[in-house]
Amino acid sequence: MIPAPTPPAHAALRGHIVTFRGNPFLMPPADALVEETDGLVVITDGRITHVGPYSETGTHLPPGTDVADYRGCLISAGFVDTHVHYPQLPMIAAYGEQLLEWLERYTFPTERRFADGDYAATIARTFLRELLRCGTTTAAVYCTVHPQSVDAFFTESTRLGTLMVAGKVLMDRNAPDFLRDTAQRGYDESRALIDRWHGRNRQFYAVTPRFAPTSTPEQLELAGALLAQDQTLFMQTHLAENRAEVAWVAELFPDSRSYLDVYDRAGLVRPRSVMGHGIYVDEQDLCRCHASGCALAHCPTSNLFLGSGAFRLFDVMDAKRPVRTGLGTDIGAGTSLSHLQSMNEAYKIAQMNGHRLHPVQAFWLATQGGAQALHLDGRIGTVAVGMDADLCILDPKATPLQALRTQMCDSTADLLFTLMMLGDDRSIRATYAGGTKVYDRDMAGI
Repeated sequence: MIPAPTPPAHAALRGHIVTFRGNPFLMPPADALVEETDGLVVITDGRITHVGPYSETGTHLPPGTDVADYRGCLISAGFVDTHVHYPQLPMIAAYGEQLLEWLERYTFPTERRFADGDYAATIARTFLRELLRCGTTTAAVYCTVHPQSVDAFFTESTRLGTLMVAGKVLMDRNAPDFLRDTAQRGYDESRALIDRWHGRNRQFYAVTPRFAPTSTPEQLELAGALLAQDQTLFMQTHLAENRAEVAWVAELFPDSRSYLDVYDRAGLVRPRSVMGHGIYVDEQDLCRCHASGCALAHCPTSNLFLGSGAFRLFDVMDAKRPVRTGLGTDIGAGTSLSHLQSMNEAYKIAQMNGHRLHPVQAFWLATQGGAQALHLDGRIGTVAVGMDADLCILDPKATPLQALRTQMCDSTADLLFTLMMLGDDRSIRATYAGGTKVYDRDMAGI
């Protein structure tokens, strides 16, 4: 196993800090936002030790610490992607199908190539570099059925020092022969991967049944048995993304009350479980998610691209029983790894549902909300003392159009709105993982 990188002993970043003190769906957005227009973040051994006004916090700088000057930019917690498939990166923007046909025509043939460990390593490197270029420092990642796809991903993440959650996909039916495992082999291979990677060098394992139609009841039960052995494990799968998929699940599992109930009977609905999509869920399902600590991943660019439907974000976040929710890019059905683009499309979906997604709410979903969805909010998602120094630097004047529009901004909320509507990877000036700069827009090779 390769060692994780050693972060610089001391680092500091100066700029306009934006973060959150609470959930802006449950309190006024202006009250949830925390900002310091000329702030300083001090980092020691990969963790934030001081945050505050530059004029005051500068007194806490260890001697000789270089201060990265990002004045004119925003310093944010790194983005958290709660649902993404790294093996699907090569097939992003595949034309013309909805979910089930899209899987057969594009996804399964693409994932077949990950039987080759060298190919998996190449795509893992490209994928993680693209994530960092978009300001994302943590993601819940689906690999393929092949254990070597997981090894390739975690090896590269360890090299970079990023905090990632990932797992081998489980599929023992309704998939091509070349992508099927068996219930027992899936269990055994997952167990070996957990022992090799979980909790080491910022890498965490997610038990990963692809979705109910591609797993037998026996495989789902063995997935639940894996989770029962270790409460720190994660679980990720898909839930109620497409109407035809929901109908298929009802045929395959006639004794279950709902799609979510299929997973619940197998012991998969629990803290650290993340269900991708959740478009077609009812009130009883949402109450169960709330009570269990299970999360939903809102994947707006994917839902629009495949024509799956419109996620009911404001119903999901109802104050009577709010459900943990983060944003997911869902590459390769999603059309961009940039969470700025995810926020852009989430705003439009909310509008279609009769709601206004406030920019503070959108950025909360992409940072602290995503961290809460993964039950990692004690480590990431907020710019605060004691947190891991996973940060992204946002440039609101990255393009001529953005520079023009920012001249009209009269508040930080408006500045955030221009970023989410006009921004993309070009708006990310730099990205830090564990206190180490792992991407710099203006420097070649990093």
